Amino acid sequence: MATARALPVLMYHHVSPNPGLVTVSPQTFRDQIAGLAARGYRSVGCADLAAFLAGRPLPAKSVVITFDDGYLDNYLHAHPVLREFGFTAVLFLITGRLGDGPARTGGDAPDHRTCMERIGAGRADDVMLRWSEVEAMAGAGSFEFHSHTHTHTRWDRQIADPAARRLRLAEDLAQSRDALRQRLGAVSGHLCWPQGYYGDDYIAVARQAGFDHLYTVEKGTCLAGTDPLRIPRIVTKDRAGRWLPSRLWLYRRPLLAAAYAAVS
Repeated sequence: MATARALPVLMYHHVSPNPGLVTVSPQTFRDQIAGLAARGYRSVGCADLAAFLAGRPLPAKSVVITFDDGYLDNYLHAHPVLREFGFTAVLFLITGRLGDGPARTGGDAPDHRTCMERIGAGRADDVMLRWSEVEAMAGAGSFEFHSHTHTHTRWDRQIADPAARRLRLAEDLAQSRDALRQRLGAVSGHLCWPQGYYGDDYIAVARQAGFDHLYTVEKGTCLAGTDPLRIPRIVTKDRAGRWLPSRLWLYRRPLLAAAYAAVS
């Protein structure tokens, strides 16, 4: 069996029929996942990624599919496609934005700007997942769940004093871990930074909180030996056809991936 020289990590946010920032349409998402399945790709999760970084081999056409935030459209539009093709994605949850109530069979999937407006107006339940939907996806095996903090706050923009900022970040991470543990029974060492922002002080706080694999928005692909505290990802776009397979062809080849990330 051929083994992977590199492990690409894809980054999604919205799968919605309403176009806009960080959004792919449901048809595009289905085309992309169907295309990966047809070409022999298999999705792997965070534990597999951690093992790969530590030197354990994976099949050549392995890929990690990540989602940030936890929007309702992930349940309405991404979850059925992943189930259809037997893929599992990783979802980094903003735990403080999730509510209670029964799982929905339909609902609104507005654009990103509208989602932010509704969250700001105290209507997060309109556009964010409920814990019942998280439990349904976990039970179906379409998603695994990890931390994207509790509040998704950029503390560097809120608090000037470094010590006070680190304290608030630590509280934010502790709340996230507590929510995941209480709701799902376990919490992992995998954390995705809000808006990709971090610094050495943030890393130190995250490690003290129990996180040992930190996901960024920096371009690149994962190699055996890539720093688990600075995991790069690949931004997905609303393009079907050969766009995603061609990007993965590049990002599975370390030298080409490094050259492409440097100029793209």
